Amino acid sequence: MKSLHAARAGEKRQALFYRALAVLAEEAGDEANAERLNGMLADEQHHLSRLSARLLELGEPLEDLSAERSPAVSYRGWETAARAREDVEVARYESLLTSRWDAQTSALLRAFLEVERQHRAVLGGKWMPA
Repeated sequence: MKSLHAARAGEKRQALFYRALAVLAEEAGDEANAERLNGMLADEQHHLSRLSARLLELGEPLEDLSAERSPAVSYRGWETAARAREDVEVARYESLLTSRWDAQTSALLRAFLEVERQHRAVLGGKWMPA
């Protein structure tokens, strides 16, 4: 379960990262990139929410993530930084899927992996179904 908790914390950090970048894009008047970033933010928040729910369903207490803070970000070169972070996300879910999980958790992790691969490939979001 420790690895699911770590994935949840990682999703929180990703959401904060994309939120900060979306704000910078909006401040720069870059509507197209603001939309891309907000899409990835929405997916990461969805992952955070679903991991939280799954951990609770498995009887796990949730770690308080309120101390997580937005990372320092630069709008210049954001795509390189985002792609590197998505590489980490893809590797995390690939690694998680090498462990034995119940069917519901495995399906969730596989879905997240596919979304993270899309993020890495196109640096855009809204791949998660509602």
